[in-house]
Parts: sequence; structure tokens; C-alpha cells
Amino acid sequence: MAMAAAGGGGGSGGRRRRGGRKHRPMSDINMTPFIDVMLVLLIIFMVAAPLMVTGVPLDLPQTKASPLNIDKQPLTISLKTDGKIYLMDSAVASEDVVARLAAIAKTGVEERIFVRADKAVPYGRVAELTGMITAAGYKKIALVNEPEQKK
Repeated sequence: MAMAAAGGGGGSGGRRRRGGRKHRPMSDINMTPFIDVMLVLLIIFMVAAPLMVTGVPLDLPQTKASPLNIDKQPLTISLKTDGKIYLMDSAVASEDVVARLAAIAKTGVEERIFVRADKAVPYGRVAELTGMITAAGYKKIALVNEPEQKK
């Protein structure tokens, strides 16, 4: 009897949980929804990235010249078969090309300008456009073409 009175708690040995909870709240972050969202975003960007690189669609002539290595995005002037001129992606009238080019050029007449023309455009029209640009003082003009496709 003396032993039972000394233990005081019966058979549990005096260790009781307070509050009666058996499980603590989980403190780990569930990563599954996060990974699912990231994979969906990855797929969306993989599909959308090629669509963002569009410009004015042209049928460029093919040559054996190697591509130029350039670090920054040059100014592009596109000439379509129907005679419309595009500065970057916006249409511009023939008489406004030089004025709009001067407004966009960050380094002035030292800016690199790429002239893209559909292969069905007469050479005289391309020469007229490059002549207007050269007469305005721009000397770094390049004609854009596609590399020749191996058959």
C-alpha cells in the first residue's frame, strides 16, 4: 500500500499529455501544388515563346553567307511585296521612314539598320529604300537574307 500511495498516478508513471491531442499540426509545406503550377507555367512558356518572335512575315532570299554576330537588337526595316514599309513591326509611309528612324535610333547615325525585303520585291525598290536611309546619314546598313537550305 505504501508503494501505491508513493506513485500517485497509477500505472501511467506520471506522464500524461495535456490537452488530450495525439497529433501535432503539420508544419511542413506541401510542395505538390507548387510543382504542378510550375510545370503548367513551364509548358505555357515553352509553347508561347516561339510565337513571340514574330515580325513581318517575308519570303527572304537564300544565300550562302554566314549569319552576323550581334549583341543587341538592331533596327529593322521590312519591305513587303505589296510595297508597304515596316519599321520594326509598325507600318510607316515611305516619306516618313527617315523621320521615324531618327526618332527611334538611340545612337544616331551610328545605329545598325537591317533592311529586309521579300524576294519578289524589285531590286530597284530595295535600292531606293537603302538610298533614302544612306542619304539621311546612316552608314551601317545590312541586307537580311536566309541561309541556303540543304536539300
